[in-house]
Amino acid sequence: MSANIIDGKQIGQEIRDEVKAAVEDRLKKGLPAPGLATVLVGENPASQVYVRSKQKACAEAGINSFGHNLPENASQDEVEALVRELNADPAVNGILVQLPLPRHLDEEKVLSAIDLNKDVDGFHPINIGRLAQKGREPVFVPCTPAGCMVLLEKAGAQLSGANAVVLGRSNIVGMPVALLLVKANATVTICHSRTRDLPDVVRQADVLVAAIGQPEFVKKEWVKPGAIVIDVGINRKVDASAKRGYRLVGDVAFDEVSEVAGAITPVPGGVGPMTIAMLLQNTLRAAELADQS
Repeated sequence: MSANIIDGKQIGQEIRDEVKAAVEDRLKKGLPAPGLATVLVGENPASQVYVRSKQKACAEAGINSFGHNLPENASQDEVEALVRELNADPAVNGILVQLPLPRHLDEEKVLSAIDLNKDVDGFHPINIGRLAQKGREPVFVPCTPAGCMVLLEKAGAQLSGANAVVLGRSNIVGMPVALLLVKANATVTICHSRTRDLPDVVRQADVLVAAIGQPEFVKKEWVKPGAIVIDVGINRKVDASAKRGYRLVGDVAFDEVSEVAGAITPVPGGVGPMTIAMLLQNTLRAAELADQS
């Protein structure tokens, strides 16, 4: 048995093309292009790369991007003041505060300061709270978890009644994707560093979402034959034969798990491209919400 590869790069590009077409349609109707403001505090190299990739994606989709960089030692008041300024700017439909923030800043206060209708990252406590409540819908869903759900849909996953296991309980991926799976009527188990008999728990999964940041952690014998595996992890693994001295791997041992899984996302080219695609989709939706206000 060889798993079907879930091509996040292709699926993400299809969404980006749809967003671009919708933006062009807005402009033809005399509506303004959507605008996304990014807030980067400090000079974390990985965060700088992420912000640049988001700004590039915006440009390709016809979305205006406004980059705001603050020094590493920016105060809580300075960061929140910038967020309030962006809240009041009609040219800005979406606000993305790049995480993680420097340790001296209160992340929840910063995220809470974002206008709910501009929270395109979906991390405002009210949006997350609505996600956790039956019968209530968030204005926006966090991008990576939303992308995971699209990949599952494209892979033909029958989530209602399925056993779903989420490896990891982070606020960014693990917890939100678990809540989305519950909304899809899956029976969800969240695993973490204290979970007992982890391989046995994972082996029950019809759907497995791995988001723990441990390279090639999930092995072949952990995975139920035919399971759908979504690998959110992206880790550097030393490889002397690689040009950069390392290669990117996920949280799942891809080659061996591919032998038993029914479908699996590769790393890179799986979940990663979906995150930016969903951000663009959320920014377009934020502009559409602004049209109605």
